[in-house]
Amino acid sequence: MSDVNIAKVLADMRALAAQASNKPQQADPTGQADFGELLKQSIDKVNETQQAARAAAERFEAGDPNTDLTEVMIGLQKASVSFKAMTEVRNKLVDAYREIMNMPI
Repeated sequence: MSDVNIAKVLADMRALAAQASNKPQQADPTGQADFGELLKQSIDKVNETQQAARAAAERFEAGDPNTDLTEVMIGLQKASVSFKAMTEVRNKLVDAYREIMNMPI
């Protein structure tokens, strides 16, 4: 997964965040997106996915007849994949920061 294209992952995360909030994506008046806000939205979306998966698993464990095992497993896998993608993005950002900090002036 080291060949993950960060721009693609961030674009996917932005699209998911916009879809989840039912709002169109907003950009700065200069035409540039606020990186901090995009990162926060992506992290919030991963958190929501994990909370939903955890809640579904708890409902299944409690014996809720309306909770299907396949839906629980799919939710848990989505949460796992989104967390791994977020971790990879974080690792790439830290690597880029370290590289910039090591550049001679």
